[in-house]
Amino acid sequence: MKKQIQKTEGRKPKAKTAPEKKSTPPLLVLISAPSGAGKTTLCDLLLASQPNLTRAITCTTRAPRPGEKDGVDYHFFTAEEFLKRLHAGNFLEHATVYGNSYGILKSELLGKLRAGKDVLLNVDVQGAATIREQAAMEPELKRALITIFLTPPSVTVLEERLKKRGADADAVIQKRLAVARQEISQWKNFDYLLISGSKAEDLRRATAIIESEKMRSARSQAPEI
Repeated sequence: MKKQIQKTEGRKPKAKTAPEKKSTPPLLVLISAPSGAGKTTLCDLLLASQPNLTRAITCTTRAPRPGEKDGVDYHFFTAEEFLKRLHAGNFLEHATVYGNSYGILKSELLGKLRAGKDVLLNVDVQGAATIREQAAMEPELKRALITIFLTPPSVTVLEERLKKRGADADAVIQKRLAVARQEISQWKNFDYLLISGSKAEDLRRATAIIESEKMRSARSQAPEI
């Protein structure tokens, strides 16, 4: 008996292993806004501050600009390849702008989500409507999708911002404001309304939305009991 006790006393206790951290299902974060509301700036700030957040790479038929890389800035397709993929139903959303085609592949989003990455979509209001409709038919995308509408507190504030940029003539600004009024009226179709303030405040609020979505019971795994 004494011998057995001595052996037991001489053994080193096994180190306790930390419980595995359960991963939260990734999110597909869609941000939309009227032109000039600061959508691109907010997206850039989110990408810089959220290590697990990556942007969706858009496909286009336009020629690469100096310094742009295929698969990094865009997926560059010929018009024939783009049309082939369009007919095959590969795109979640697509549009033609100034004679060039642009689109987001379903496989681009699903591949990143399945790898555990949160994906950021920067789209206009029309594109957001299409993505909501298409995602409703794709269970993985529907489960991951959250939509945020960013807008200044009023069209007057938006007009001031556009004039301050000094990039457009007054007639062009008035046309953009007319479109903005129609876009802002669609805010109820989004999960969240983010009234734009400072860049820091917009980032704080958008980050809070993402963090709260990750803690929703519908997305979480049950705690061990």
